[in-house]
Amino acid sequence: MSTVGDEFPKEQARVRKLLHAYHEIGPPGMFGAMMLEQALREADEAAISGDIVRILRAFQKLKDCA
Repeated sequence: MSTVGDEFPKEQARVRKLLHAYHEIGPPGMFGAMMLEQALREADEAAISGDIVRILRAFQKLKDCA
């Protein structure tokens, strides 16, 4: 069984790869890329803050990214 502490950085890495794919799409992927960038920004800020509630919310947002 893994913890949020284990899975959070993995989700960040997964969404960063996904962001790269959206950028490769070009103009049609720009809106999706903006949404992914926002989710990653929130995740980074949550991690820096150490606020577990913010981290859990950001983690869920990352998991919802497709």
